[in-house]
Amino acid sequence: MRRLLVAGNWKMNASSEMTGTLLSGVLDNLPDHCDVAVFPPFPYISQAVDLVGGAGVAVGAQNVAKDDEGAFTGEVSAAMLADVGCTMALVGHSERRALYAESDYDVLVKVRQLVKHGITAVVCVGETLEQRKAIREESVVSEQLSLLIGELSNADWEKMIIAYEPVWAIGTGETATPEQAQGMHAFIRSELKKVSDTVAAKTRILYGGSVKAASAAELFSQPDIDGGLVGGASLDAAEFTAICRA
Repeated sequence: MRRLLVAGNWKMNASSEMTGTLLSGVLDNLPDHCDVAVFPPFPYISQAVDLVGGAGVAVGAQNVAKDDEGAFTGEVSAAMLADVGCTMALVGHSERRALYAESDYDVLVKVRQLVKHGITAVVCVGETLEQRKAIREESVVSEQLSLLIGELSNADWEKMIIAYEPVWAIGTGETATPEQAQGMHAFIRSELKKVSDTVAAKTRILYGGSVKAASAAELFSQPDIDGGLVGGASLDAAEFTAICRA
């Protein structure tokens, strides 16, 4: 059975003080029925790893380089992330795709880097509002998954999580209905059967897009939704832990 995961993507929001305060609040109210992860900005990853210790909170990065090392100013490799205790990393977030032209091939290369260094890749997929209005949401998500499905092995998929984030629901206050979210999660799981039935059954698929405590319980009760990738609400320890308890 897939265990629920609630992951907080802090985006470009943090300070040393905030990291300490936020993680203290999370650790004080940590549920035991689901996994919890946080994704702080790069400068605060080591601090977060030290603070959570072995308390059951995974620490992830928001991005990773396509190369192991070399003359790539400003980049952070998977080897470096593993060295400081990172166990997860986001790949292909809609903001990376839209603002930094990250392609599906870039996502594949980054996933391979993460898997090579034992880091779980949380791969983000999702359609824009225009694509949903054109009834293209399934074809868009299928295309975003196609290289991963075609190129990665069953063993690679053991270090993979998919996060479905409808772009129109990120930071807008809009949330897909539980029925809309479940429909897409079921579609994604059917796509993963192209790898194998085992991969489809075991891979966790998270929902992201203005997740709040008030909506989390109904979303997480859907059969193919295995938790959430939480944005703004993850910056409030009380709200984030309420989502975890949901």
